[in-house]
Amino acid sequence: MTSSDRTPDDHLPDNRSGRAQVALARLLPKLFRGGQAFVGVEASLSGLDAGTAARVPDGLPHSVLGLLAHVNWWNRWMLDTIEMGQAQPYPAHAADTWPQVGADDWGRVKNEFYALLARVDAHASRPDLANPVNHEETIGELLADFALHTAHHFGQIVTVRQVLGAWPPPGGGDSW
Repeated sequence: MTSSDRTPDDHLPDNRSGRAQVALARLLPKLFRGGQAFVGVEASLSGLDAGTAARVPDGLPHSVLGLLAHVNWWNRWMLDTIEMGQAQPYPAHAADTWPQVGADDWGRVKNEFYALLARVDAHASRPDLANPVNHEETIGELLADFALHTAHHFGQIVTVRQVLGAWPPPGGGDSW
């Protein structure tokens, strides 16, 4: 390859890396909250009273409240790992990540979810996303796990709401 065959970015590996970093930093907050690829988390939780949020539909294993408490458990664990800069012990059993909650916990669990979202925002544009922090897992991978795990369980939250007849939320949901 001669110098005349090169594009301006060919000789700047950091430029490609920098663009990827910026793209990931722009994408992560959208993935944490939804609103493009899936109904946003705020909309998915809106209009739910504590009693409905705590109800487990027939044939399903979890309530909206139970799912959200589980999401919080893992989001807190991932953020603590990132913020402490070192690996944290994994729970002994999957059941340990499903806190026991009841209708009286709805406000607290929902507020904790939003507080965890606020904590994650500061990490989306970190320059060290490729640094390992949890054994071989990098900060960027943990943030992606945060987003994907949240999206996975919010899909379940929508399903639980549908089964309970509590969907769409007051502001509407995807229905075309």
